[in-house]
Amino acid sequence: MATETAFSFSALPASAQRHIRVFQIHQFLDRFAMGLTVAIVALALTDRGMDLFQISLLFGVYSITTMTMELPFGGLADCIGRKPVFLTAIIASLISLALFLSTGDFYVLALSFAFIGFGRALRSGTLDAWFVETFKAAAPSVDVQPALAKAQSANAIGLAIGAILGGLLPDILGPYAQGLGFSAYDVSYAASFIVMFGVFAFTKTAIIEPPRPKSTGALKHGFANVPLVIKDAGLLALKHPTLSLLLAALAFFIMATNPVEVLWPTFAKPMLEDTYANTAIGALTATYFFAIAFGASLSPHVSKLFKRHHAKTLAASFTCLAAVQIILALQGHILAFAAVFILYSICLGICETPASSILHRCVEDHQRSTLLSLRSLIQQLGAALGLLLVGSVAEVHSTPVAWSLGAVFLLLAAVLCLVLVKRVTTQRQ
Repeated sequence: MATETAFSFSALPASAQRHIRVFQIHQFLDRFAMGLTVAIVALALTDRGMDLFQISLLFGVYSITTMTMELPFGGLADCIGRKPVFLTAIIASLISLALFLSTGDFYVLALSFAFIGFGRALRSGTLDAWFVETFKAAAPSVDVQPALAKAQSANAIGLAIGAILGGLLPDILGPYAQGLGFSAYDVSYAASFIVMFGVFAFTKTAIIEPPRPKSTGALKHGFANVPLVIKDAGLLALKHPTLSLLLAALAFFIMATNPVEVLWPTFAKPMLEDTYANTAIGALTATYFFAIAFGASLSPHVSKLFKRHHAKTLAASFTCLAAVQIILALQGHILAFAAVFILYSICLGICETPASSILHRCVEDHQRSTLLSLRSLIQQLGAALGLLLVGSVAEVHSTPVAWSLGAVFLLLAAVLCLVLVKRVTTQRQ
């Protein structure tokens, strides 16, 4: 294997520098468009008359659509090109936004969320692969990781700024929109629609990819391979009890935490004054993303406390997260809620690295794609089940009761990780 040269932006060829800048702008615009709605989507649905269970159902539609579409569409970009697939994903996003803006009907909104899931399945890793391949061609022996980090930072900044502006717009322009017969939150969705058109235009003109031979059978082949992928994934889990335990723990983890991620704006908004409530929700959403990133950076230091025994780290992290989730559910003042919510987000970030480390140690390189497909399947299924169960409890009883129930799932995940600790210890002896 050739030795990689240390990354230095100023020392890169001009084509590689331009490539990084183009991808940074692209990632910023794409995530900025998404961020405009991510902070207020639950509030917009509430404003359209949806109850907590219906909101959970809609997010369940998104999760199930992503889960069912991601497997057949996984290899499509390799066959027909990254750029055409990404442009199709943007069209799906535009259709979703148009449907959302046009209706307050539950079934049309469900179709809108299905298109979001469809777009997510098409987007998954598409231009990341294009970026890495083109960068390696422009700078063959240079370490690509710092270049990816630059793109990821643009991604995070775009999402955060979008979230802040998405919360600010309903407070500033919402009264004018309501005067015209629209929802205050339609302003953010309309802004996202406009920016998404800009993303389409930028992708069309700035993303350069040589045309690939047309493969009319690519999609058919993708759907035909779904049963085989599921079969291989199932056999992989059965042959690796360690992997089965970890995936079950991650399923419980997602079941507990995803309803918090979806429903927290509806819980926090009544604590705020109407004049700045949406702006505060947007700012807290941006803080949520940065706190998760901060938690991920802390994860290696936390692992050192457990002598890099990732299963122990995960068990402790899940237990702490369960306690923080219950504390979060008991908050009634916005400042206290915000403080606990930031702590909760940091804990979420800490959980990511040890879980990934265990997963990738379970398999060899030739099984890695199957493993990632299996993890995606488990996560989307867990998210859908958690939303349906916790959402129904939240509507019948209350959000604090529902989140406290979710904390039980986190404790179950911690117990499975403790079993995993015993198993790993036995294997080492």
